[in-house]
Amino acid sequence: MKSTKTIIVFIFMIFHQLAYAQVDVIYNDLVWSDEFDTNGAINSANWHHQTQIPAGGSWYNGEVQHYTNQLSNSFVENGVLKIVAIKQPFTDQGVTKQYTSARLNSKFAFTYGRVDIRAKIPTNQGTWPALWLLGKNITETGGFFAATHGTTPWPACGEIDIMEHGITPSQPAGYIQSALHTPSSFGNTVNHGGTIANNLGTNFHVYSMNWSPNQITFLLDGVAFYTYNPAVKNESTWPFIADQYLLLNIAMGGVAGNIPSNFTQATMEIDYVRVYQNTTPDTQAPTNFTATLGTVTSSTVQLLVNAQDNSGSVNYNVAYDNQNVQVAELSGVQKSIVIPNLSPNTLYTFSITASDASGNMAANNPTTPLT
Repeated sequence: MKSTKTIIVFIFMIFHQLAYAQVDVIYNDLVWSDEFDTNGAINSANWHHQTQIPAGGSWYNGEVQHYTNQLSNSFVENGVLKIVAIKQPFTDQGVTKQYTSARLNSKFAFTYGRVDIRAKIPTNQGTWPALWLLGKNITETGGFFAATHGTTPWPACGEIDIMEHGITPSQPAGYIQSALHTPSSFGNTVNHGGTIANNLGTNFHVYSMNWSPNQITFLLDGVAFYTYNPAVKNESTWPFIADQYLLLNIAMGGVAGNIPSNFTQATMEIDYVRVYQNTTPDTQAPTNFTATLGTVTSSTVQLLVNAQDNSGSVNYNVAYDNQNVQVAELSGVQKSIVIPNLSPNTLYTFSITASDASGNMAANNPTTPLT
C-alpha cells in the first residue's frame, strides 16, 4: 500500500469580479470603441478600408465581390454603421466584378480582452457577413498593419471569428458560427462552435469574444456557447499571444453559396464596437481557500482545491518531484487535480501555487500536511 504525504503551499491569482460564469476572466475597462454617432463617412481615425485584391485578382474562398471605399458600401446613419453589399458592375485594379461591398480594418489592435459588437446581420442567400480578428503581424497586402508589422503569413498569425453567417448550409436557420484558425487547424477548421439566434435579420444581437491567456470564449447576448482551450498551447495551437485587430465585412458568393438572380443588396447594421481590458491594477488577494486530499491509489493522488477571487479564476501550479502540472478553474469552483504515474511506497511532497497575469502573489497559507 502506498504511503503518501502531501504538503500544500498556496499562492493565488488575482483578476476581476466574475460577472458571467461562462468566462474565466472578466474585463471591465473600456479601452476602445466606436459608437457610430456621426452621420456620413466612417471615422478614418478608427477604420481602414481594405480594398486591394489579393494576387490573382480574386478574394479568397471563391468570393465574387470588390471591396470599395465608396460611401454607398459603408456609411454611418442615425447612430448605426451600415455595410452594404450591392449588385452592381464595378471595375477596380483592372478587374471588373458584379458585386461591391466593404471590408473594414480597425486601426486599433490588442492582446487579451473582451469584444462586444451589437449588430443586425443580413441573412440573404449568398451573403457572408462576418465579425472577426486577425493577427496584427499578418502578411496580407492591403491590410492596415501589413506594411509596418507584416511578418507572419496566415494562419500562423491566428484568426478569431466572432461571428459568421451563411457558410453552414447544413445547419438550421438562424445558426451563427464562431471559429479559430491556427497552423494546427485552418480553412475547414475543426475548432468551431455555434448557436441559434432568433430574428437575425430584423433584431440586433450582441456578439462577444472573451480572450484570456487561458482560453477564448464566444457569447451571444451574454451567454457563452463555445470555448477554445487546447490542452497543449504552442505556436501551432495557440498563436493568440500577440495583438489582433478587428474586421467587419460582407463577402459574396463562394462558400456562401449561389447568389440569387434577383439579389439587389444586403445590409449589416452595427450599433457599436467595444473593446474591454483590465487597466486598473488589481491588488485584492483571494479568500476562502480550501484544500483536501482526495482519492489515493497505488499510482495516483487526487488534490481538491478551491478559492475565491475577484478575478473570476484561479490558476494552480502543482510542483512535485521536479515536475509541474498547471490547471485553471473558476473562482469558487472546486478543482480536482489528479497526479498520475506515481510510484508505490514513496513519499511525495506537492506544492500548489497560483499567480495572476500581473504577477500578484498572495501570502502563502500555512503548510498543511495531508495524509
